Amino acid sequence: MKLFLDANVVLDLILKREPFFDNIAEIVTIAENKNFTLCFSSVTFVNVNYIACKFTDKKYVLESLKKVRVLFDVLSVSETEIDKALYSNFNDFEDAVQHYCALKNNCDYIITRDSKDFKNSEIPFLTPTEFLASIKF
Repeated sequence: MKLFLDANVVLDLILKREPFFDNIAEIVTIAENKNFTLCFSSVTFVNVNYIACKFTDKKYVLESLKKVRVLFDVLSVSETEIDKALYSNFNDFEDAVQHYCALKNNCDYIITRDSKDFKNSEIPFLTPTEFLASIKF
């Protein structure tokens, strides 16, 4: 299974934002144990660095991104995804770019806490809580 992580859940992980941290940390652990692929776009990688540095020490953010980079695949965003996002029905341009990046890379789910902005997604999207509930037996 290939899971595309939206920027908000990556920020939850890196900044250990409560009450959201535990769910995304559990997803990372489950992914490692079940050989799921975790990925996010190159845009997310840059945005997470920019946003996280506003809330905490730059050195901490860089070290966290190094750890995340080992665990996650970083997917490229090309002009094709940008063009599709520009002409999409998404209300949020950045989320449209994320969607088309995930679609191009055959992701099974988008994991986000921003479900309202993915209502036009061609890929199923779930919050971390919903995803965890869907895989528990």
